Amino acid sequence: MERNHLPRQLATMRKSLFDQGYLDDQFVQLEELQDDVNPNFAEEVVTLFYRDSARLVQNIEHALERSPLDFAKLDGLMHQFKDSCSSIGARKVKYECTQFREHCRVANAEGCKRSFLQLKKEYSTLQKKLKAYFQFARQAGPVEVACRPN
Repeated sequence: MERNHLPRQLATMRKSLFDQGYLDDQFVQLEELQDDVNPNFAEEVVTLFYRDSARLVQNIEHALERSPLDFAKLDGLMHQFKDSCSSIGARKVKYECTQFREHCRVANAEGCKRSFLQLKKEYSTLQKKLKAYFQFARQAGPVEVACRPN
């Protein structure tokens, strides 16, 4: 009986990720690519994103420790990171990337550092939320998830 509630709980959990601004329509597109052959496609792409993006985050962190800051290099690294975030629909993280890049454009070192701290916070929060979502999705079993939230 409890298993019948799992798809509804999963849908609610998923909807909250969109309602809270963590995800955008790109995530829906990832889920639309899932099928019987590859039912965990979105999870696999997100897992690869976090594995690969850890290097970029570390490179940005190191670049922020240098003095003087190389704003062009920082902007380039953040541009790469923003593109990666866009590929999985990481809306809040992508927004923080944009804020960081704005600080780079005006050579605002303190703004870059503050923005990067917020970016890391959003990045980590999304990772935890998506991990919980995918764990729950595996428990709930196959459901129709490739639809846009209301």
